[in-house]
Amino acid sequence: MNDTVENFLARITQAWNNADAAAYAREFTEDATYVIFLGDALRGREEIERTHHDVLTKWQRGTKLVVEPVAVTELDRDVATVLTVGGIGADEPIEHDKFQTFTLVRRDGRWRCAAFQNTEMSDRAKRMSHS
Repeated sequence: MNDTVENFLARITQAWNNADAAAYAREFTEDATYVIFLGDALRGREEIERTHHDVLTKWQRGTKLVVEPVAVTELDRDVATVLTVGGIGADEPIEHDKFQTFTLVRRDGRWRCAAFQNTEMSDRAKRMSHS
């Protein structure tokens, strides 16, 4: 299997849009770290799934995710960093208001996320991304 970064991003987007916390969490390694927008750090796939179950069924219920790669750097054949812009919302179009950094590792031919960071875009960055 020749997985791509774009396939990985499509899988997490589809899982979020289907409100499927288990499918979303499967895209992360067992020991992944995940820093959420509010500043909390999640540790491990199990905690990512548990937290996202509540996110997807309560606080962000009915939202859709958009994520677009800005920079992909393959550090070697099985490690890549990916900078994306994205956002979540219930109405189209969904504003890009966050930067995300993914550290991906290839396991058994498939990209999985080992570390994730989500940060709000500054007003300056939002203006630049819309120009």
